[in-house]
Amino acid sequence: MDVRTAAPVTWLRRNVELTSLLFFAAVVLAVWAFAELSDEVLEGATRRLDRDLLLLLRTPGDLSDPIGPHYREEIGRDLTALGGVVVLTLMILGTAGFFLIRREWGTALFLLAATGTGILASTIAKSLFDRARPDLVPHGSIVETASFPSGHSMMAAVTYLTLGVLIARALPQRRQKLYVLTLATLVTIAVGISRVYLGVHWPTDVLAGWLGGAGWAMGCLLLARLLAHRGHVEPEQSDQAADKPHPPLVPPGPSP
Repeated sequence: MDVRTAAPVTWLRRNVELTSLLFFAAVVLAVWAFAELSDEVLEGATRRLDRDLLLLLRTPGDLSDPIGPHYREEIGRDLTALGGVVVLTLMILGTAGFFLIRREWGTALFLLAATGTGILASTIAKSLFDRARPDLVPHGSIVETASFPSGHSMMAAVTYLTLGVLIARALPQRRQKLYVLTLATLVTIAVGISRVYLGVHWPTDVLAGWLGGAGWAMGCLLLARLLAHRGHVEPEQSDQAADKPHPPLVPPGPSP
């Protein structure tokens, strides 16, 4: 390898973590996908796909009735409530309290700022695109704002995924981190699906919300790592200490 080429490569290896580069690439990919999807929606290219997917969730011959037993619609309302402002606010404050109890003041403040600005970004994006709500089927939930991107889906992704990555940073074991992140992802997906099932969003609205929220959460993770490196946020817990085997218990010997 040429000396001029080796120097930057060596600097990258010493100063940039591979995982941070992968997260940065994921953020760029999410932003790009959101932009491409937005362009397709504005041009009307997704209209037929949105219509077909929405109708798949309705009983043939009766578009007012979602598929499945009647109690499934009530489940959909319960799940969609997980993406509402009140529930998300309670989750944010509860998690901030968790970090305050641990005396991790920097993480608690960062959590409030990251989720608060993310929810604000979702509201601004919705007003900018101003897409009409689906009119093919009756709405199973009260809606008053525009359709794209799905506010519930994006706010749920921003909140649950951001909370997930920050809580995961505070947990020592990898299986604990994986559990929290998996749970946050499943709740986010459930909220988005419920919005389409209740007929209040087009499927591409939900997809855009997921992309925007996931990109935001990964960006917050990168920023948290940078702030931790500078001492403003508590460092991430490692699983090395948790996985380190404990020394065997040795019974005390006889007194001299």
